[in-house]
Amino acid sequence: MIDQDPAVNWLLESEDPSIIYLTRKEILGEDDSELARIRRKIPSGPKVRALLSGQRPDGGFGVHPYRKWTGSHWRLVSLVQLRIPVDNKRARKAAREVANWLSRALQKSTTTVGKYPRKHASIYGNALGTLSYLGMAHDRRVRMIAESLIKWQWPDGGWNCDPNPEVRHSSFYESLSTLWGLTIYEKETGGRQVSNAVERASELFLRHRLFRSHRSGKVVNFQWLKLHYPLYWHYDVLQALNVLSLSRRLSDPRVSEALDIVERKRTREGFWIAEGFYWHPVTGVRSGSTEVVDWGRKGPNQMITLNALRVLKASGRLR
Repeated sequence: MIDQDPAVNWLLESEDPSIIYLTRKEILGEDDSELARIRRKIPSGPKVRALLSGQRPDGGFGVHPYRKWTGSHWRLVSLVQLRIPVDNKRARKAAREVANWLSRALQKSTTTVGKYPRKHASIYGNALGTLSYLGMAHDRRVRMIAESLIKWQWPDGGWNCDPNPEVRHSSFYESLSTLWGLTIYEKETGGRQVSNAVERASELFLRHRLFRSHRSGKVVNFQWLKLHYPLYWHYDVLQALNVLSLSRRLSDPRVSEALDIVERKRTREGFWIAEGFYWHPVTGVRSGSTEVVDWGRKGPNQMITLNALRVLKASGRLR
């Protein structure tokens, strides 16, 4: 039974209420009415406290919203992943800063090369997901982001920022966060155009079985087969499975090989570990990729283990 799984029991012993809440809700299937007490504790959890530390009255954190990884843009992505309450005033302040920043950025012209719009769609996709989650899906600024992403979508279903006119294939890096954002937005607003964009973007990944060339069948990038957290704008098969699970696409047979990879990476003790990192811990040395949260660099990783259990459950492989 799932509640006897060693990884589940380990997550339930976490000191972080976000981990406990997500495990009980998404792995054990408990109802929100049973989880009210633990949900109230989420803002006081160590990771959420670290992410909100140093916030200024304007909602920002004293740096540009996109500053890696300490700007409000990135902190919001992590806060949403940790299920910060939708009505949290500090998260909403940060969300307003991000919405204002990107609505100004959208006033600038779009770069089009060879008939394809070349935009950093992952920036807007991540923001669309966080702002929609925080109750802003019907805000004019957020609606403008969604409409722009749909307009920028390439014929193969994804997005790319590469200015090389010879490049006519979407980037997985630009497309996964964008699919995540549109999926969250779709849940909040509906609409045929949004649903169609989600369907086309999902098909891009499914057509490639999440990591293979659709022409040769070869692995596109072996780094994609390693597990990471956080991903930010990067890509790996576990994150792709996690995003596709939100729209219930893990019954598609084309994800089975990626699921096999995740299952095989489970340790003998029953956990999953990080196999690569896109962040550095705070060490007193300035770095463009310094994090305010220690996500774990040694031993079993809570967020990776949680995400692996999520996709295995969603695919019917966790019993």
